[in-house]
Amino acid sequence: MARFELKLPKMGESVAEATITNWLKQVGDKIEADEAVLEVATDKVDSELPSEVSGVLVEQLFAKDDLVQVGQTIAIIETDSPQTQEEEVQNDENSTITETVKIIEDSIAQSTEIIALPTVDVGNLSEKFFSPLVKNIAKEEGISLDELENISGSGKEGRVTKEDILKFVGSRHELQKRTVEAKLEVGSNNPVVQPKPVAQQPLTFNPQPITTSLNGGDEIIEMDRMRKLIAGYMVASVQTSAHVQSFIEVDVTNIVKWRDRVKTDFEKREGEKLTYTPIFMEAVAKALKDFPMMNISVDGDTIIKRKNINLGMAAALPNGNLIVPVIKNADQLNLVGMAKAVNDLGGRAKLGKLKPDDTQGGTYTVTNVGTFGSVFGTPIINQPQVGILALGAIRKVPAVIETPEGDFIGIRQKMFLSHSYDHRVVDGALGGSFVKRVAEYLEAFDIDRDF
Repeated sequence: MARFELKLPKMGESVAEATITNWLKQVGDKIEADEAVLEVATDKVDSELPSEVSGVLVEQLFAKDDLVQVGQTIAIIETDSPQTQEEEVQNDENSTITETVKIIEDSIAQSTEIIALPTVDVGNLSEKFFSPLVKNIAKEEGISLDELENISGSGKEGRVTKEDILKFVGSRHELQKRTVEAKLEVGSNNPVVQPKPVAQQPLTFNPQPITTSLNGGDEIIEMDRMRKLIAGYMVASVQTSAHVQSFIEVDVTNIVKWRDRVKTDFEKREGEKLTYTPIFMEAVAKALKDFPMMNISVDGDTIIKRKNINLGMAAALPNGNLIVPVIKNADQLNLVGMAKAVNDLGGRAKLGKLKPDDTQGGTYTVTNVGTFGSVFGTPIINQPQVGILALGAIRKVPAVIETPEGDFIGIRQKMFLSHSYDHRVVDGALGGSFVKRVAEYLEAFDIDRDF
């Protein structure tokens, strides 16, 4: 019998770790090759981790919610393949090492029982008087001399009582808990203000309890992991970028007429539904080629001009959360290729089948707020990018139509484009010119074009 180590594989560009969200197989379960063993989650997407071999799961080295680094062994699978001579030698060496470690541990334990090492009595190092009970509590809780001396005592002559030190311990535990909860990662490229270590916090503790009224049947709902991450990203983006918006109204009548005419034939020939999204993505990719300084990112005081145009496509998940899969090299795709990419990523996003690399490497993002009936919106930039375009709902509206014979009122299909950009590096001229160029491409759409 051979033992196979199931390791966490590389999960995509810049992804170094993942969290175990669910074990699909338990110890003793049989596993087929390519069968999913567990589910893991990065800061972007959830994925299933399959086994490379058939066998029996004999050991789980991590529990649910544990954080695992890329390359670490997660589980041991016992296969039917015979052990090689090298594996047998390795197992013998491991057994010998284990026995040696056990002997050393036993020796240390025996020595500890024989020799009682003296402990530091914090009270003897201070000019203040502390009762034996207070000193014992301080020792057990790892309270330093400085911390102990700074506790405000309520006893006679300011002495620290049992109640005083227990109150201090409770306050410190609460602070540690809040510090851990505050350390929500928002991406390797985003600056995060980390809380100060506990030892550097002020030594006077009087936290105010957070209360929630449940009168009237209110319900407390715990945020799921993805919602916490999204919240962290949004707050960090607003704190990082100086958001400015430009809006422009676009006449998309020709696009609506063309799609209505060809969508059935398109689906028959290509096997794909034709939505408005790939048409808009095509225009955005063209505009980014015209204005390459919108296809950048910011790293401290430097600007990184991106060679590839990788369009992020914000997609709503069934549970209400949001994810942004990326269309790589979007400027190199024709309309058919763009439609296939949009449908593939959107479909796998709804089914939870995106791979970690599907959400990496975006250089500019587009979000369709019109899906939910919004006319326009003010989207938050997807860091470390510098711009994001919101597509509003397409509506029939009365409009002035200019002709050689004069102006008249007609019914047109119109929508708003909302462009949010980072005013640290994108001025109004560039931000406004870019969204205007997108509008020009959409309004110049050839109604007689082939797909």
